[in-house]
Formats: sequence, structure tokens, C-alpha cells
Amino acid sequence: MSRTIAEKRAAFRTLHATGCFVLPNPWDAGSARYLASLGFEAIATTSSGYAWSTGHADNRVSRESILAHLRAMVDATDLPVNADFENGFGESPADVAASVKLAVATGVAGLSIEDSTGNAAAPLFPLEVAVARLEAARRAIDENGGDTLLVGRAENFFVGVPDLDDTIARLKAYAAGGADCLYAPGIRTREEIEAVVAAVAPKPVNVLIGANSTFTLQDLAALGVRRVSVGGALARAAWGGFMHAAQALSQGRFDGFGNAASGAQLNALFSGDA
Repeated sequence: MSRTIAEKRAAFRTLHATGCFVLPNPWDAGSARYLASLGFEAIATTSSGYAWSTGHADNRVSRESILAHLRAMVDATDLPVNADFENGFGESPADVAASVKLAVATGVAGLSIEDSTGNAAAPLFPLEVAVARLEAARRAIDENGGDTLLVGRAENFFVGVPDLDDTIARLKAYAAGGADCLYAPGIRTREEIEAVVAAVAPKPVNVLIGANSTFTLQDLAALGVRRVSVGGALARAAWGGFMHAAQALSQGRFDGFGNAASGAQLNALFSGDA
């Protein structure tokens, strides 16, 4: 039987209470359903993966398109969905609050707000502005049920400002401002992860893992990480397979399909037989 939105949100909060779980990032309804079939307990959208599927670069998709995508992802499975909601689609706290209200209405169980501006000359909002934007997101959630989990993201390492001290100062401020979970995509070393986890404890920390990481889930759990996401990595893996096969095809070869899933397997999955 399908779970209600409230039940999904409650289950998502429970996942953050103890232990360490993987939060994989599908980019469409089909990839979401496949991940659900593998037994994952929650999923998260990926702004980059979705953007590429529409023929756009990351952070170049409209708010309306993202909201429609969130509704489709919530409807695709019975799993809680955490929304990659970029920087909240607005510079001012009021604009962020208006966007967050719309995101909550899609039924997502959680959403993240980044502190990046999209301006290469000044890639991060000043701390006081970033905190005000996060607090506005918190108020919007509280005014619309209060059960959607809020993730505060410090984008320092993603936007070319890899200052761990500033990252931690931002995360601590976001925790104080109402973030339920903290996230600094781009931190990679054991020392960086330990420092972030310690700084915002007891609030949970998300760590992004991509290619070439030597960490296992057990390693990250031992460091106190509560959840692990992969961002656009699954979408990039899919694109890699597609590009390899398509490039071979463009050269008159048909040997690029060796790792392709069978039609019977996919039809069974999407007919509900898998």
C-alpha cells in the first residue's frame, strides 16, 4: 500500500536519527524505480543529472521545470525524496521562502538550500545573507507542516573557495539557523569529514561520494557520517555508457552494447514484475 506524504517524511527523519545510509541520486522516474527495486530506503534528486537529461547544463533549468520534476519523482516510488533545490531560486530571503513553499507542496521529504550565487566573481553569498536565506527556508517549511527536512549546504569546495574554516563556520551558522542536516559537497579527506561532523554534532552530516573515492560506507559510518549521496555520479555513469556505445556506432561499429540491460529485464521492472 502506498505511503502518505506524511509517512514518507516521518520515515526520512527516522533514517537521520541513527546509523549511516546511502541516499542515491536518480535523474528520472525510471532510474528512481530501479533504485527502489534494489532496496534503498530513500532517494535524492540531482540537479545536474536532471539538467543533462533535458539538454541543459547544471543550474540552467527553470524553477517551474524543477518543481514538475520533483512532483514526478515523488510520484515515481514509495520512497522519501530529498530535493536538490539548488540555491532556492532566489537571492532574497523572501524569494527563497516562496520557492521553498512550492517545493514543499510537491511532497518532497527533504530539500537542500545552497549558499552559492552563480556569480563567478563572488561565488558565495555573504554569511549573514546566506543565514537569512536559510532561516527563510526554515520558516517556510514550518508554516507548511514543518515535517520537511531542511539541509543546509556550504558550497565552498564546489565553487573554488576550499576554505575548511569558512565552510565549518557556515555549517554551524546554518545549523543554528534551523537546518536539520548539514552538507559540504567537495570535502574529501578523513580529516575534513571528521572536522565537519564534530563541528555540527549532534546534527547529521551528508557526505558526497563520487569517482575514485577509497571510502566504504562502513568507513564513513565510523567517521560519524549519517548519510551518503552520489550527486550526478549515477547519471554520469549512464551517460558514459551511452556515449561509448554512440561513439562506436558513429564509427560504424556495433560493439558498444556489451553492458546493456536486456529489454526483458527492463520491461519486467517497469511492469511491476521485478
